[in-house]
Amino acid sequence: MAHPLMTAPEALAAWLEHLAHERRLSPRTVEAYGHIGRQYLAFLERHRGGAQQLADLGAVTPAELRAHLAERRSGERPLGARSISQTLSAIRTFHAFLDRRCGVAAPRLALVRGPRLKPGLPRPVSEDQARGLIQEPAAEPDAPPWEAARDRAVLTLLYGCGLRISEGLSLTRADAPLPGALRVAGKGGKTRLAPVLPAVREAVDAYLALQPFALAPGDALFRARRGGPLGPRQVQATVQRLRGRLGLPASATPHALRHSFATHLLGAGADLRSIQELLGHASLSTTQKYTAVDAARLLEAYSAAHPRA
Repeated sequence: MAHPLMTAPEALAAWLEHLAHERRLSPRTVEAYGHIGRQYLAFLERHRGGAQQLADLGAVTPAELRAHLAERRSGERPLGARSISQTLSAIRTFHAFLDRRCGVAAPRLALVRGPRLKPGLPRPVSEDQARGLIQEPAAEPDAPPWEAARDRAVLTLLYGCGLRISEGLSLTRADAPLPGALRVAGKGGKTRLAPVLPAVREAVDAYLALQPFALAPGDALFRARRGGPLGPRQVQATVQRLRGRLGLPASATPHALRHSFATHLLGAGADLRSIQELLGHASLSTTQKYTAVDAARLLEAYSAAHPRA
């Protein structure tokens, strides 16, 4: 039970500590939840005219929560329906923590409904497009050869092993040369084995042979130009530049290579359970979205090729 004089910001800090160390969410997710929580508490302070204590959070009404969501939807940087839904989900999770751990319940907030969302499908790239993204770094005019080899290795890893960017960039020097299967720590600390194709191992070996830095076993495997660890934004910027040269749509992102990994495996006859394990999805329903993608592509091919279409 929390101390009765705990302030609302202290309660928020306790929740974020719980997310980071007990639920073991990624730092980026905890940061996003913290941003949502701080904006929520700032709204309550403005709306109620003063600093909030822990007990005050149990008196939040559905009307106040709706007013906060309306403000987020029409502010200087308005949020879309999906972001509003994520904001509402985070606030509910915060209040559930307050109920469980602090004995401060706000049951009426269950009356607040988020916007209806049209379920989105993964947007993979085709096999030729994936191949183009992987091969294009070699054509970079101003990049040192080791950087082109690094970019090719990272993109080959994402597509060949179905990794998230954070998972690929978490590899250390001790992980290379890559084994036959990588043990990957995914969301929520869930681990899985990702088989490593020879093409992936060869791309990483080629990068290691060219990169100019002396790396200790615990150092990040992929390095930026000045020697620091390569970051997700740098990978995203690289893919943005490459897709511009290749004429690919904005949906061609590093994460689209992970979607492509799953979609192309499914198209080649892999079963959903195997793909679920390879991707590290907690629920099969998440993996089932790829069947809709595959069916949509079949219909497109039918419409384009059938004489009666």
